[in-house]
Amino acid sequence: MFSRKTVLLVLVIAMLAVIAAQCGAAPTPETITVVETVVVEKVVQGETITVVETVEKEVVVTKEVEKIVEVNNDPWAGKVTLNWNLGTEPPTLDPALASDTTSVDVSENIFVGLTRTDPNDGSVLPYLATDWSVSDDGLEWTFNLRNDIAWVKYDPLSGEFTQEVDADGNPRFVNANDVVYGAKRTINPETASDYAYVTYIIKNALELNSGEDADGNPTELTMDDLGVEAVDDWTVKFTLERPAAYFPSIAGLWVLKPQPQWAIEEWGSDKWTEAGLIVTNGPYGLAEWIHGGSMKLVKNPLFIEADQVQIEVIDAVMITESSTAFALYENNELDTAGVPLPEVDRVKADPVLSAEFVNGPVPCTYYYGFTWTKPPFDDVRVRRAFSAAIDRQSLIDNVTKGGQLPASTFAPPGIFGAPAPGTLGQGTDVELAKASLQDFLDEKGMTIDDFNSTYDIVLGHNTSEGHARIAAAIQQMWKDNLGVDVRVENQEWKVYLKTINNDTPVEDMFSIYRLGWCADYADENNWIHEVFNSQEGSNRLRRNCTDANCSDTTGPDKFDELTTAAAMATDPAERIKLYAEAEDMFAGEMAAYAPIYHYTTVRVDKPWLTRNKPVVGGEDFYRWKIDQAAKDAATGN
Repeated sequence: MFSRKTVLLVLVIAMLAVIAAQCGAAPTPETITVVETVVVEKVVQGETITVVETVEKEVVVTKEVEKIVEVNNDPWAGKVTLNWNLGTEPPTLDPALASDTTSVDVSENIFVGLTRTDPNDGSVLPYLATDWSVSDDGLEWTFNLRNDIAWVKYDPLSGEFTQEVDADGNPRFVNANDVVYGAKRTINPETASDYAYVTYIIKNALELNSGEDADGNPTELTMDDLGVEAVDDWTVKFTLERPAAYFPSIAGLWVLKPQPQWAIEEWGSDKWTEAGLIVTNGPYGLAEWIHGGSMKLVKNPLFIEADQVQIEVIDAVMITESSTAFALYENNELDTAGVPLPEVDRVKADPVLSAEFVNGPVPCTYYYGFTWTKPPFDDVRVRRAFSAAIDRQSLIDNVTKGGQLPASTFAPPGIFGAPAPGTLGQGTDVELAKASLQDFLDEKGMTIDDFNSTYDIVLGHNTSEGHARIAAAIQQMWKDNLGVDVRVENQEWKVYLKTINNDTPVEDMFSIYRLGWCADYADENNWIHEVFNSQEGSNRLRRNCTDANCSDTTGPDKFDELTTAAAMATDPAERIKLYAEAEDMFAGEMAAYAPIYHYTTVRVDKPWLTRNKPVVGGEDFYRWKIDQAAKDAATGN
């Protein structure tokens, strides 16, 4: 839903002019002033308000007329506009709290980071930082900052950006203290950032975020002990737990982006990201956020590279159903869209749509996670059976149809340390699946009917037509290959993300959950370690937990030690070897989860849109281009 205007019918009654008696002249036009009252609803600071406006017009009339007067309440009319589908409500625009692709896509365009990546090859480029250096021991990274990136706020009423000022009236520019504040806020356990674990490479971040020292005792550290400091206003230094050549990539992630302390403290963590309140520093600002409906981003004219940003408005909707979004695309109401699974064959065969079809590899992996603290998935034989029974190639050939690669391990091709697809781990092996489940049943003295009546197995996924089709296909594979009954449930994205956290009561947690993981940076550390290490990763699988709700862990196991050793190793060949061993163990021997496929992009782009697909990170709208004249011609505007 968008800002609306109410059009009032104006009845203008004009008297005929006096007719000249001697010459019989035509009626003389009369100019009158019409005052029209217009009620306009606008979204300001996250709330809808009603504004009453008056418009004065001089109207030349010679007779009684009815006139409908339209008042233009669209400040973005005539702007170069990208029509985009977010796919769901972003759970947050707070960089410290974002943990999903939807939120990250927006964050990428309204906030700057220390670094950013080349969209073509994933290499690290300067952004807020002009350059950086590392100490000889690899533990201290120093970033030198530019001093001209303004903190700004967009006013939805005036339609203008203004630069923020401090208490003394001085203009605010992003500086090293903003970076330090952002890092500390993300890592502070009171913030409750679900993505803080990617910062654990920073000295003391793990202990501060978990609140416990290495022995499990309450930490005595304070946030001042975090390995980040402002050397001066334009220099920030990070101290690491161990050498990490990939740290410049981590330094550019949203969770380490500078954050506006004054705005957050004024409005609070729950409200400061609303339109009219949010303070940003990137290529775009937030103009409107109608929760559950739409969002508008507008170009920031005070941005350092504003002259290179061609698209002026991002007009985003939040449509979950891929079929609905695709219909809007076909009606020229979206500039790009994913192709729904049932439509792939038609798109490929259609002479117009096939020319707009884009299909290529994406560094992401689709997988099902098993809840280890929820029987029967506390038993490796059951996990192995459910993983090996999935016919990945059949799923790709008959359901997804996008040329995806069957996955037997986690990290996809193109990630440093990733095994070649299908060479390690666990792929499809129906006979192994049957034997593994039978071994479990024999030990328990169960039949398959006993199994189905004992365990209420639920597969969860976030609401999506595509995920539902995949779930239905795999549900049937489990029934056909193993004889097991599985129920499928879905939840709205924001709710789903909370449900699959490892602190959700186990009775409310799915037995099996769907997730995808996409590269934040092109190193295995971001994959097998940060996602699955039970001590330093997200650990949604609930491995090595002391109780069903994973209130604590029993400590690292061999797998955890492998991924930690790989992260600490400085020899690339040694790191590759260790990651291969960890990948093989986790998907194969441990059957910890079920890797399903490595993604491809399956989308269509309008011919007037020139865009990229970043190798890592969120969408970078500020680099895209729209031929607005061609778009207007096609859409009749």
